[in-house]
Amino acid sequence: MRTILFSFFMFLCLFINAQQHYQPAAENLANRTWFQDAKFGLFIHWGVYSVLGDGEWVMNIKQMDKKTYEKLPSFFNPFAYDPAAWVAMAKSAGMKYIVITSKHHDGFALFDSKLTDWDIVDRTPYKKDVLKLLADECHKQGIKLFFYHSQLDWYQDNYYPRGSTGHASGRPDKGNWNAYLDFMNGQLTELLTNYGEIGGIWFDGWWDKKDADWQLEKTYKLIHDLQPGCMIGSNHHQTPMPGEDFQMFEKDLPGFNTSGFSSESKIGTLPLETCETINNSWGFNIQDKRYKSSRELIHYLVKAAGYNSNFLLNVGPMPNGKIQQEFCDTLEVVGKWLDQFGATLYGTRQGPVTPKFWGVTTQKDNRIFVHILNAESNQIVIPKLDREIKSVILYHNKEKVVFSESKLGTIIEIPGNTKEMPDVVMEIMLIW
Repeated sequence: MRTILFSFFMFLCLFINAQQHYQPAAENLANRTWFQDAKFGLFIHWGVYSVLGDGEWVMNIKQMDKKTYEKLPSFFNPFAYDPAAWVAMAKSAGMKYIVITSKHHDGFALFDSKLTDWDIVDRTPYKKDVLKLLADECHKQGIKLFFYHSQLDWYQDNYYPRGSTGHASGRPDKGNWNAYLDFMNGQLTELLTNYGEIGGIWFDGWWDKKDADWQLEKTYKLIHDLQPGCMIGSNHHQTPMPGEDFQMFEKDLPGFNTSGFSSESKIGTLPLETCETINNSWGFNIQDKRYKSSRELIHYLVKAAGYNSNFLLNVGPMPNGKIQQEFCDTLEVVGKWLDQFGATLYGTRQGPVTPKFWGVTTQKDNRIFVHILNAESNQIVIPKLDREIKSVILYHNKEKVVFSESKLGTIIEIPGNTKEMPDVVMEIMLIW
C-alpha cells in the first residue's frame, strides 16, 4: 500500500512540476513577440449553421437534435467562397492574422477530417476543404493563420458526461470520455500536419465542463511537439493555465468584466487579446443589424493597444461564402485609418500613462503616442514622465502642440481643429 501511495505521489509531483515548468521554444517566444506587434486580427465564425442565418449556437438554442441538424450540410454550398478575396480584405483592413473556426460546438469540421465524415468534404455539395484553400492563400499573401477549435462537441456521442449545453441533441446517455479526447487530439493532429505553419490554436468550450479531466497537458504537449512555434490560447475565462501562450478576453478589454465572462480571469504575464463582433453576432445572423460604426471599432482597437492587447474582430460569412457588404465597408474605413495611423499601434506596447477616460497611450522606443478619444476640454494632463519631453506634435500633420509643466504633471493643449477626428494622436518625443 505504501509503495502504491509513494508511486502516486511521485507521479503527481512530476505532473505538477512539468506543468509549472513549461518552457516555450525559441520559435514560440518569437511568435509571441510577433503577436504583440501585430495588434489586429480577423476572426471568422463560419459553418453549416450559417444556412439558418441565426448564429452559431442555433443547434443548442433551437433545441435541435442530431438527425434534424444533419440536414443542414446538404444546403451548405459556398460557391462564392473566394479565400484570396478574404485574405486581401483582411490585409486591406490592416489585419495581420486570421483566426477561423475549424470546428465549432456543433462538431462540424470545415476541413477534410479522416476521423469522421461529419465534415465539409463528406457531407456538403461543395466537397472542398475550405481551410486548405484559406491556408494556402494565407501563406501566399503573408498572413498568419490560427485555428479556432471547440473542445465542446454537441455531435460526438463520446462527449459524455454532458456539460451544461447540448442536451437536446438526442445522443445516448453513455460515452467514452477518453475516446473523445483522443478524437479531439486526432483532429488537432490533422490541423497541425496538413495545413503548413499554423500561428496558433484558439480553444473554446472548456467552460462547458469545468470539472472534467480535460488532460490539457497531453493536448498542449501534442500541439507544441507538432509545431513548437504554434501559440495556444483558450477562451476558458480563467487565469492562463500552464502550457498556454496567450490570454484572451471575450467582448471585454483586459481587466474588465462588462460581458460577464471574465469574473474568474486575472490578467497574467502572457500576450493579451480581446475579441469582439462587428454587429452583435459571431456566426451569420440575417436579422442582426446592430452594426458598430467604424469610429467605435477604431476606439476599441486603440483602447486594446492601450491595454497592451490585440484586437480580434469577427465577421460571420454568409452560407454562399461571401462576407456581407456592411462588414466590408466598415473594415475598409478602419483600414484607411490604419494606413495613416497604424505606426502608432503596430509594434508598440502599453504607454507609461495608465488608460484614462480621455484615452490611452502607446509607446515605441523614445516615442509616446497619446490617443485622445474622448476629450472633455481643450487640454489633458498626464503624470510627469521619467524622461524629459523634447517635443509634442500632432501625428497626422506634424504640427507642434503647446505643452507646459506643472505640479500636476504635463499639460498638453488639444488643437481646436481636431474635434471631428475619431482619435487625436499626439506624438511625444522623449530625450533618450
